[in-house]
Amino acid sequence: MNELSNTIPMIDVIGLTKSFDTTQVLRGVDLTIPRGSVTGLLGKNGAGKSTLLKCLLGLLKPSSGTAQILGEEPWHLSAEAKARLGYVAQEASLYAWMRVRQIIDYTAAFYPTWNHDLAHDLARRWELPTEDRVGPMSQGQQQKLALILALGHEPDLLILDEPVASLDPSARREFLSTLLEITRNENRSILFSTHITTDLERVADHVAVLQEGKIAYHGELDDLKDSVKRLRVAADSELPTSFGVANSLRTEVSGKHAMVAVKEVGDTIVEELESRWQASVTVEDLSLEEIFLEMHGDA
Repeated sequence: MNELSNTIPMIDVIGLTKSFDTTQVLRGVDLTIPRGSVTGLLGKNGAGKSTLLKCLLGLLKPSSGTAQILGEEPWHLSAEAKARLGYVAQEASLYAWMRVRQIIDYTAAFYPTWNHDLAHDLARRWELPTEDRVGPMSQGQQQKLALILALGHEPDLLILDEPVASLDPSARREFLSTLLEITRNENRSILFSTHITTDLERVADHVAVLQEGKIAYHGELDDLKDSVKRLRVAADSELPTSFGVANSLRTEVSGKHAMVAVKEVGDTIVEELESRWQASVTVEDLSLEEIFLEMHGDA
């Protein structure tokens, strides 16, 4: 990889839209994924996460806007770019009649950089019987195999669409450990869509939240967790129903007490609340799941 290519983001999306007949799923997505990052893609069911990933991979053609992946347009990806990509869909699509060993060897033949030791080590660690046929295997086992096929050529960009939904906790932990090993190479990036926020907190350094067809937040995970907090207010006298705080996501008022989720907390906000309402204010840290629910009004 030359020095010039190192300055190009892995993914660069501007104003991307996608409609199916009269239904607009993506409404102007802007997203840039830098090299060496693990970005978690969050969104409610139907938010358009899978549609966005398929547009990035050239599996769907955007209605408008621009997208670049590995410096190329997804709809016209070169063979060289495809060889640097790894992708795992929500549901594994595999040759049911093949044995595990055969499908690994078959896939390896397409990649001159295939790491046979890595593939066989993953099969051993994930307890995949290499002589078994793929068809009768459980959904979780097939998903493990799909992950091996995506990781075996050690791609520069790995795109994962709900890859661990069918894995048991032990297999998920093993998979996440493998992702951490991959990201030790600063030139590799991962875009990881999942509903399991605890998994993202283990491996992701960036988060993108897809809401109503647009990116509602994209930035470092630590910055998001530092900025979104829950305030519990206990005043000396009853609070009005009109009680509110700037940049609040949700407010609940009950007598002398209030709970406010705020997306940009600072010392000034706390001091103002304490002074104006003669109140004590407790600031609570939130998990990524709680932040996600607050952003969507589902807490």
